[in-house]
Amino acid sequence: MDILPDIDKALEIRSDVETRVETRRFGPFTFRLGVDGTTLALPYQRVLDAYERFNASPLSQVARQLEREVVASSIFGTNSIEGGTLTEEETQRVLELDPAQIQEEEQLRAVNLKTAYDVAQQAVTTPGWQLDVSFIQTVHAAITQRLIHAYNQPGVFRDNPKAIKTYVGNREHGGQYQPPQHGHDVETLMQALVNWHRKLVEREVPALIRAPLIHYYYELVHPFWDGNGRVGRVLEAVLSQADGFQHAPFAMARYYLAHIDEYFTLFNRCRRNSEKSIATPHTPFVQFYLEGMRVSINRLHDRVNQIVNVLLFESQIRRWYDEKRLNSRQYTIVSQLLAASGPVPLTEMRRAPWYQALYLTLSDKTRQRDLHWLRELHLVAMDKQERLWPGFMSVE
Repeated sequence: MDILPDIDKALEIRSDVETRVETRRFGPFTFRLGVDGTTLALPYQRVLDAYERFNASPLSQVARQLEREVVASSIFGTNSIEGGTLTEEETQRVLELDPAQIQEEEQLRAVNLKTAYDVAQQAVTTPGWQLDVSFIQTVHAAITQRLIHAYNQPGVFRDNPKAIKTYVGNREHGGQYQPPQHGHDVETLMQALVNWHRKLVEREVPALIRAPLIHYYYELVHPFWDGNGRVGRVLEAVLSQADGFQHAPFAMARYYLAHIDEYFTLFNRCRRNSEKSIATPHTPFVQFYLEGMRVSINRLHDRVNQIVNVLLFESQIRRWYDEKRLNSRQYTIVSQLLAASGPVPLTEMRRAPWYQALYLTLSDKTRQRDLHWLRELHLVAMDKQERLWPGFMSVE
């Protein structure tokens, strides 16, 4: 499907994509677009403009590195939303471990999410793939496998005993909501959700509108005992990625984490809008999603440019070293600065064992001359705090 359909035309049709479902115990449940095309037209176009710029960047040169970074960042984000305690760096290290060696629950949650992302990636590369109930259950099974929970079974829908009630939300984010409790109602609504999504696809409703709406309605049904937030964000991401958007859909998890209060509050706001019969109750959440996509795409664009600059810089210093314009000490200094996660204070570098080894038998004058030459060549920059940066970075 073309990822650039006319949003106004796509959202003109409203009544024929509305689906009303009668459940046994929960009562009537209605799936509908509920968005204002006029309000969404500008943020929608901004996302498309951002993605066009992103696609025109030298993405192919850095796609594998960018993908690894997005996966780690996304898993950190979506896991943190649900109370995960691993840092982003710890998350990256866990993902590099052998899954068979993972025993701690926090690590297992991260590895499980990576498995779910792999399931999603396989889906979007499968010709003719469509969202169905089985896929949702597979994603949930991947996310919750081996995790201990009193009631949750991986891939199995919730069916509450009479004495146990499920509630979603809290007072701080707009109140609590009681989703369907009975297993038959949950199964009925999940099948209705995927059927409704197919109707949206048939009517050519853009993925940038479908994805957040499926996320929203999935969370309203809240079909599993555990892992619903993580599953919902994967579903949202896979639907937009299946329609052509790369990297940014999963990068959205970091945006949600950064705006977590608004993220949770908007679910309740849109639900209350529907209860009040407001004409376009879902506009705020879709608008929030579109802004998140725009921000995420622009950040990825900046990151691509940064990675490319690093690659070009590495190539330059290697060439100059081979041409004898740099000596081995100077080459080592620049390489160490590139490997650092941030600026390196000059005093800290001088205390580093690798640096001291370089100048163990040399004079202080030689040390100063080496650094002066690197700054003259703009291979090293120093800021006002006497911190050293790789030369391609802008320093004030």
